[in-house]
Amino acid sequence: MPVRPADIDLAHRLADAAGAVIRPYFRKPHGLETKADHSPVTLADKEAEAAMRRLLDAECAGDGVHGEEYGIKPGVTNRQWVLDPIDGTRSFTAGRAIFGTLIALLEDGWPVLGIIDQPVQRERWVGVAGRPTTFNGVPVRTRACPALEGAVVATTSPHLFAEGDVPHYMALVAAASGGHVRQGPVYGGDCYNYGLLASGHLDIVCESGLQLYDFAALAPIVEGAGGRLCDWNGDPLTASSEGHVLAIGDPARAEEVLEALRATPHEH
Repeated sequence: MPVRPADIDLAHRLADAAGAVIRPYFRKPHGLETKADHSPVTLADKEAEAAMRRLLDAECAGDGVHGEEYGIKPGVTNRQWVLDPIDGTRSFTAGRAIFGTLIALLEDGWPVLGIIDQPVQRERWVGVAGRPTTFNGVPVRTRACPALEGAVVATTSPHLFAEGDVPHYMALVAAASGGHVRQGPVYGGDCYNYGLLASGHLDIVCESGLQLYDFAALAPIVEGAGGRLCDWNGDPLTASSEGHVLAIGDPARAEEVLEALRATPHEH
């Protein structure tokens, strides 16, 4: 069933509401705290998610909601809204405008609508199943990648990976760089990297340990721009995925990327 225009409009208004909360806190006092999992959270995170939840409660109270800051509200429909008010809180607290608000709509566990919104720079990627991805209203496409060697790889930080995942990530980096340290990956960026990949500025984004609210919005955006989003086995991402996320701008490189991930660094 196609995504309803009303849902797309609502997703835009959710992003607008979050951005209106976040912008006044950027590079200003923001009430930084540390959560039980040692990750940072600010007043901007909490208040932005609360603003989005108020809208959802008013307009589609029967739908489920899964947010990073306030957890899961069960629904009575086959739909679930997934919210991450600030994906990249570390960047936000450091004054770096490469964080984003993530908004997704899942139907029967499958992401059918996704938004990456960078509220400070007023940049917004929108992906809708069956439609081209847009950046500020203009369709965008991933770029061709003629070979894995020379591909630009990005990740937020391998320090966020589970220890056993790091050698596989390093094997991918080695294959892409051809062993040249100066051709290393791009670090930092969180969800912003996936928008850049959709717009044709990066070739591969590789992450480990993500939660549903970190990746639910990404599939419609990457795939609507011509790329591929999957786990490290090459399987599509759904609500039950474990958090190994791989975005490939040029699907022609997919098998090479997956093969490199299965290797270990000394094999290159």
